Amino acid sequence: MSAPFSLAFDAFGKLVVTMADGTQHVGALVARAFPIATPDQCISILSAEGKELAWVENLSDLPANEREIATHALQGREFMPEILRLDGVNSFSTPSVWRVQTSRGPAQLVLKGEEDIRRLSASRLIVADAHGVQFLIRDLLSLDRQTRKLLDRFL
Repeated sequence: MSAPFSLAFDAFGKLVVTMADGTQHVGALVARAFPIATPDQCISILSAEGKELAWVENLSDLPANEREIATHALQGREFMPEILRLDGVNSFSTPSVWRVQTSRGPAQLVLKGEEDIRRLSASRLIVADAHGVQFLIRDLLSLDRQTRKLLDRFL
């Protein structure tokens, strides 16, 4: 399968999109339309000026090389660690400091208030810390019992 474009990083780490007609766009961006609900679908490839160059329905539609480069570009652009486990909290009233294990390693976050926990669906949450970092809880029901018990105190 070939895409109507190719992706590569230049020597300076900038994404270069080469279109089928040979035109190149240096400093391109890759963005998810729905980063939480459908992270591997609806991907937009944009020029440095923000003009859409290509639309990808599903990352799996791309050839392996382009998929790997697009995924790497997305990871560099997005920072939303996923909470895998809640190790402890210093207080059940807010503000409180949470010790968590995330998809990017151990972290501490400061929860200013219960309103900083946003429910996206029955089992999906976003927790915003006092420094503006957003943490994702992808599936509340898949978390261990202790984590769910601690979270119940704040929900």
